[in-house]
Amino acid sequence: MVTYSEALKIIRTECNKIILHTEEVDLLDSINQILAEDVFADVDLPPFDNSAMDGYAVKFSKRNEWNIIGEISAGNYSPLNLSENDAVLITTGSKIPVNADTVLPIEDVEVQGNLLKLKADTFYKEGMNIRPKGNDLRKDQIAVHCFTKIDSKVIAALASCGKDKVKVFCKLRAAILATGDELIPINEIPADDKLRVSNTYSLYTVVKEMNHTPIMLGFIKDDKEIIRKKIKAAFEMDIDMLITTGGVSVGKYDFLKEIFEEEGVKEKFWKVNIKPGKPIYFGICEKNEKRILVFGLPGNPVSSLVNFYIFIKPAIDYLFHRNYLNNITAILQDNLKKKDSKLHFSRGILYEDNGEWKVTSKFTQSSGDLVEMSRANCLIVIEEERENPTKGEKVKCIRI
Repeated sequence: MVTYSEALKIIRTECNKIILHTEEVDLLDSINQILAEDVFADVDLPPFDNSAMDGYAVKFSKRNEWNIIGEISAGNYSPLNLSENDAVLITTGSKIPVNADTVLPIEDVEVQGNLLKLKADTFYKEGMNIRPKGNDLRKDQIAVHCFTKIDSKVIAALASCGKDKVKVFCKLRAAILATGDELIPINEIPADDKLRVSNTYSLYTVVKEMNHTPIMLGFIKDDKEIIRKKIKAAFEMDIDMLITTGGVSVGKYDFLKEIFEEEGVKEKFWKVNIKPGKPIYFGICEKNEKRILVFGLPGNPVSSLVNFYIFIKPAIDYLFHRNYLNNITAILQDNLKKKDSKLHFSRGILYEDNGEWKVTSKFTQSSGDLVEMSRANCLIVIEEERENPTKGEKVKCIRI
């Protein structure tokens, strides 16, 4: 059994050996994907000196009156050559005319016919209200770095660099399989000792939330040969990751660990000193010149989802150079029970109060209580050596 930090280190080591594939997509189809190239400015940004506001462009001098000789609006440049006596009406974003070096705000002047007058007690200085050419970025400088997640702000920057198509990393393909004789479809009413399968749905959607591609393999009974065929078929698919739930503990019908070994999966760790989710399995399957990450999660619904948040999500984020744990320090609002030496991930509700993060946890922390899990928005981290944290103490929380 390994510690949580040791397990994360092992996962990161294996992720470093993964080769990410890329594809070129239309800019508008790239939202929420990860950029796979540095994008350089193909022109100076802005490409010309322009006005930062509506006003009048002048050649700076110590005077307070000018003759208005024309106007320039955005996209309608006029090659006017100003003397010190001249002023040009100009709109925000418009190209500055020759010899002009200052823009007077429209609210600081008065217009009388073609005569422009500076209002009394109004201050102005040379160069004010002009955005110089290349002020944002010079041509051939990096505008957007590789591994940037593309959102609407990033798309604006890419568009300004003329990128109608961009190179992005391909989404990961994660196959999801649940095992257990007790499982039934969600559209059936549970009878006797049966339970509706929920793990595949939660795992499918959490992969989807990360903007990757989940592949639903459904659920199967605890029959070793049936499971073997399903696992074998999964490894023949074009997948980057296999996520299973159930069958990785030490029970009579926990076949997955044995099947993984028989199918050539190289075990990297099994069991981590945590609660919930101790019997997690992680291995690597090298198939068809690909390295498939294999995660065997516990069957308990809460343990399964918690394991995803603390192992699989960090693995995916690490692969794509993202901040792989969204940690916040908060003040505990309840006493928590913990008397063992495991690292606990307790469900909690994180909130901000007068600029201070606080977290409350009045849940039972049962590994099967999905209703509690659905109400939580964080995991409270209680370190191995820490016992019975009390109200008022600071704790680390992982947002979920």
